[in-house]
Amino acid sequence: MASNTTQLIHFVFDIANKLRGPYRPPQYRKVMLPMTVLRRLDCVLAPTKEQVLEEYEKLQARGLEGDALHKVLARKASKDRNHPLYNISPYTFEKLLADPDNIATNLTSYINGFSESARVIFEAFDFESEIEKLDKANRLYLIVKAFTDPRIDLHPDRVSNHDMGYVFEELVRRFNEQANEEAGDHFTPREVIRLMAHLLYTEDEDIYTPGIVRTIYDPTAGTGGMLSVSEEYITQQNPQAHLELFGQEYNEESWAICRSDLLIKDEPVDNIAFGDTLGDGETGDGHPEKDFHYMLANPPFGVEWKPQEAYVKKEHQELGFSGRFGPGLPRINDGATLFLLHMIRKMKPAPEQGGEGSRIAIVFNGSPLFNGEPGPSESNIRRWIIENDWLDAIIALPDQLFYNTGIYTYIWLVSNRKPAHRKGKVQLIDGTRHYRKMKKSLGNKRNELGEDHIEELTRLYADFKDGATCRVGLNGEQAERICSKVFDNRDFGYLKLTVERPLRLNFQASAERIQRLWQETAFLNLAKSKKRKDQPEHDAEVKAGEATQRRILAILQGMDDGPYTDRAVFEPVLKAAFKNSGEKLPAPIKKAILHALSERDPQAAICCDQDGNPEPDTELRDTEIVPLPADIPLPLPMGYDKDTDNSQLLDLVHDHCQDYLAREVLPFVHDAWIDHTKTRVGYEIPINRHFYVYEPPRPLEAIERDIQELEQEILEMLHKVTQ
Repeated sequence: MASNTTQLIHFVFDIANKLRGPYRPPQYRKVMLPMTVLRRLDCVLAPTKEQVLEEYEKLQARGLEGDALHKVLARKASKDRNHPLYNISPYTFEKLLADPDNIATNLTSYINGFSESARVIFEAFDFESEIEKLDKANRLYLIVKAFTDPRIDLHPDRVSNHDMGYVFEELVRRFNEQANEEAGDHFTPREVIRLMAHLLYTEDEDIYTPGIVRTIYDPTAGTGGMLSVSEEYITQQNPQAHLELFGQEYNEESWAICRSDLLIKDEPVDNIAFGDTLGDGETGDGHPEKDFHYMLANPPFGVEWKPQEAYVKKEHQELGFSGRFGPGLPRINDGATLFLLHMIRKMKPAPEQGGEGSRIAIVFNGSPLFNGEPGPSESNIRRWIIENDWLDAIIALPDQLFYNTGIYTYIWLVSNRKPAHRKGKVQLIDGTRHYRKMKKSLGNKRNELGEDHIEELTRLYADFKDGATCRVGLNGEQAERICSKVFDNRDFGYLKLTVERPLRLNFQASAERIQRLWQETAFLNLAKSKKRKDQPEHDAEVKAGEATQRRILAILQGMDDGPYTDRAVFEPVLKAAFKNSGEKLPAPIKKAILHALSERDPQAAICCDQDGNPEPDTELRDTEIVPLPADIPLPLPMGYDKDTDNSQLLDLVHDHCQDYLAREVLPFVHDAWIDHTKTRVGYEIPINRHFYVYEPPRPLEAIERDIQELEQEILEMLHKVTQ
């Protein structure tokens, strides 16, 4: 961040302190953000202000109104502008100070004098209500006067759009910090956005073609940082590129700032839609019929999507893959992957389909890498992306890189136009040690990416080499580490096998086990009645049930208490005991008795069902995670629904699973088998495991020596204190 930009931020915060009293610090943003935008617009329009007013008087005298008036004034304000920006009010910041008694009315009139595209910005801030509050608290004049200070000249010739973006983002960050905003609502540091831009546009030669037309989209636009940096990155290398920026934002303040940035740069502000990207109706997707060449996003992660739950689930269930959320939905407490599904839906058709294709860069935390059980969850989302060969690369970033959270983050690159050498592959890059410590922390941000780190990570991506190394910082020293690995798509898939072992029980009609019948629901229900309205009948049913319970207990107490080590032998004995006593043995009661009188016994005979098949012991049931066969073709022949038919998949993996069982399980438990009907497919991306390097602990002698040295230092310090 440039020193003049830092000074400007400090200056604005000094002004904010004048609000203390009528406003609490978390409320300063309500005034300072719109005032900063207003001052920026005031400075932009200052050079042509008088000419616009003169022209306005002439046009009024001629009776010109409506669109015609609008267009003429727009040209007068700036001959080269495509999108109108002017103000027909006689006021400027300096002139507002000349009439302190009417400053509130005049400031409102000044704002209403802007062209419509600018007025909408202040409506989003709801600034008119703040003007009234400031005036009543005798703070309005002070704030306007402070913003009129020459040191806060915000004309683009003095403060570039790039630097102004820094100013707004730092102001928003600090105000969020004061308001104790949740960690999921974090802002992306500019160096992270630069890295995303480098990665997204690397090896994409089309973007550097003079006159090329390309669209860029951010569904969580915030203040527009990703759009601005992308535009800046491309136009620096291809000034003749025609870029159209699109976005959507649901926070009114951020949306207003983003629109003001585009307005000042003379770009179409209506391309930045307001609303909830995942919502329904008017608040939903602001660009429903559009697709885009490039997409970037840093969606809120670790934030629940319960407010959007009804609509998202409805779209998933009713539209399936015709909508945005076909493969499945993430856990309710983290909806970040929903934004990726939304962006994938907005990809242009792939080159194989006659289209231009798209590229996506999105920031996630670690959850989308591995969360979700096999089935319609994050696992199926990963499966769908990978089996369609859209996942290009994942770059692991250092921790403590973001302002409001210190967690590790990851950039996912997704594309439906991979170059030939990347098809069927996914590259993982370990950038967790590519950073430098900041001289001064900003919130939770203590680390930052230098230009050398951005260049090296971009080089690793461009080289696309499995096993590529870098020299990185490790325990205070430089060390050579593998930082790039390349995998086949199927390497991230796995089979979750259910391994069963047979149920083995012994049976005994002992007093202790008979007493367990009182814990069985079916036995207890014998002495209950559902006849609530007729008390005599209710009591009679209960009494009869209690008599039945006593008879059953008496029958069991009269049996040979065994033990029996084979259920097939014990069941006839039990039936005979009830038959000889004349008591019926209903199936629920029989099941309750068998459960109460049994205990697991590894030496007992296997319990079999009526077809002679071994019954599984649920307590011994286990699961095994097995990689997909190395030669299995993708996509797998099964759907994404919870109850999808996996018979075709089982045919392909049956022998592979049986080989695993014979090799890894049967040598230890000889009676195990796989229940293939329960086999499920999952996908995960264990990036940390792939780059893990075992570091042996220091020798005990070295640790002991350090302890002795510390003890000696402590003794010397104590000796000095006691002298």
